[in-house]
Amino acid sequence: MNECQPRQGEFRSGALTLRYVEWGPKEGPPIILLHGLRSYAMTWEPTAERFCAHWRLIALDQRGRGDSDWDPQRNYYTPAYVEDLEALVTHLGIESFVLVGHSLGGTNAMVYAARHPAKVRALVIEDIGPGSSNATAGAERIVREIESTPLLFADWDAARKFWRDKRPDISEQALNSRLRYTLRQRDDGAVVWKYDAEGIGHARLQLARRPELGVDLWPAVQSIRCPALVIRGQRSDFLPHSTVLEMCGRNPNMTWREIPDAGHYVHDDNSNVFAVALGDFLGKVEAGHAA
Repeated sequence: MNECQPRQGEFRSGALTLRYVEWGPKEGPPIILLHGLRSYAMTWEPTAERFCAHWRLIALDQRGRGDSDWDPQRNYYTPAYVEDLEALVTHLGIESFVLVGHSLGGTNAMVYAARHPAKVRALVIEDIGPGSSNATAGAERIVREIESTPLLFADWDAARKFWRDKRPDISEQALNSRLRYTLRQRDDGAVVWKYDAEGIGHARLQLARRPELGVDLWPAVQSIRCPALVIRGQRSDFLPHSTVLEMCGRNPNMTWREIPDAGHYVHDDNSNVFAVALGDFLGKVEAGHAA
């Protein structure tokens, strides 16, 4: 059996059935990967293919995305996501792991790591920090995108144009992946969202209008006790330089890397250099030299 081929699993979190994708040897050191707001587990496939010879990589379809259940209560907020991650860790029966999170997944990862310091061996935060979700040009951009996102497209060409317009820096490989895993074609030929676009969009707009529904990440940043790497896209509109520097200034366990030719969607925009940065950090973690 090729252990680098993706394997699917599922578990229960409350009333929902959630799915995950796994690569690498079962006995390998585990890494859990959390995607962003409108993404999915398989967004991590190019990353997993680089590390699956040694590491066991587990990517979660967070509630409402991919093959996981949609939440009929539209509870797409940090506490629910963290509870889902806690349920996944219990299901997997792993004692310690590296945790990687992009954007919304980075928020969930930081909160989990602060709450469960004995579980998280090391942490990677991709392009998010305190204030990113409500006080940056990127946050305003995401709200505009959600408000202007159609519920369906006439055909695949229209859907491709939509994603290309929204993600001008995205690689062709990443764009094809996004089309495959975020959309599906109905019997009438229309192309519709595979994820809970209305429910997730509603929750994100509520956070924009009522910031008190969100989470202050500074306490989590200051509470993290494991080695942590913050990865920023050079052209990011979501994670300011000043925030990265303050994160590392407040917590000596944190270091940071900036990835050239990448915006907010770092592992999509420049997967090769992202993988190099991640690999360097993982090597230091295994050698006991990180942070």
